[in-house]
Amino acid sequence: MRKELTLQGKNYILIGTAHISKDSIDEVADVIREIHPDTVCVELCTSRYESIRRPDHWKNMDIVKVVREGKAPLLMMNLILSAFQKKMGDKLGVQPGAEMIKAIQIAEETGSQIVLADRDITITFKRAWGNLSLWEKVKLIGQIFISVFETPDISEEDVENLKEGDMLTEAIDMMAKELPGIKSVLIDERDQFQAAKILAAQGETIVAVVGAGHIPGIIHHMENPGDISDLETVPAPGKTIKILKWGIPLGILAVIAYGFFGMNADVSLEMGKRWILANGLLSALGALLAGGHLLTILVAFVAAPITSLNPTIAAGWVSGLTEAWIRKPTVEDFENLPRDITTIRGFRKNDITRILLVVVFSNLGSSIGTFIGIPLITSLL
Repeated sequence: MRKELTLQGKNYILIGTAHISKDSIDEVADVIREIHPDTVCVELCTSRYESIRRPDHWKNMDIVKVVREGKAPLLMMNLILSAFQKKMGDKLGVQPGAEMIKAIQIAEETGSQIVLADRDITITFKRAWGNLSLWEKVKLIGQIFISVFETPDISEEDVENLKEGDMLTEAIDMMAKELPGIKSVLIDERDQFQAAKILAAQGETIVAVVGAGHIPGIIHHMENPGDISDLETVPAPGKTIKILKWGIPLGILAVIAYGFFGMNADVSLEMGKRWILANGLLSALGALLAGGHLLTILVAFVAAPITSLNPTIAAGWVSGLTEAWIRKPTVEDFENLPRDITTIRGFRKNDITRILLVVVFSNLGSSIGTFIGIPLITSLL
């Protein structure tokens, strides 16, 4: 897919690609060689560019630091999406993102300036995750896991059809209905962000290489530019979120205290027991499903009832650090990571991804336990 437009005396050529398409690679190379543009913009941020150019970058990752900084869910999401693209790319014999790398290579040959036009993937994931409710987060994780571990049944013809737009539009519309917060962040915001970067590119002739699904949105925002400063930050939690973050734990403690002083000690003890079981069992179950060590599972059980009453600490952080301490990732784990993330067995076997699973599933279990525990203890009043 190729679109051309002229704005304020500049010529823009937008090439819509499918990220696992051989034809996209050839088209990108041919257009840049033919036009010799002043600037080539690609749908990559710095971290994604480094990931594609340096496949062994995982070896420099500090998994303990990732857990401590609360980045485990973001890293796991990135790995899962990478696994999905890798499986389809392996099936078709194309490296995911190869057309972007080709665009950069040809741009260097022709002396064109290179612009990494996409928003940092960490900001995108954080904004998307923050827009989801607990149930939507559970649904998203489930959908991603189901899709990534299925064997992709896709042909080269199917991939090329993606560039026509109809299938992409349908997929985006379905996403918007199921998870509107995800669609607005992953598609709409990035369309606006990339449009601004393309408009700001130097020179009179600019080629932009982007996913075909972004073309309509990018053209719209190029013709109707707006401020993107807010799109480069992760919004701070609103007052309501802050109130709930501290209000729910304080409310639970108040209910248990009322049961002790206003009713009798037995009621308070029963409340405490229900809270511990609801949080502890579900968090421990999450660690178990993730393939965590027995000690990790026990730590999740003990930590969850406590951390659920402390908004500054998450149960998954405690259980994840425990798992990292017991099963410290080896060099082999880092070397096997690109292969292991493509199967359920590999995901649970590799010490790196198992730690990430422990963090996410323990947190998820504790969160569900909190929502179950609240009516369990208030029913005793």
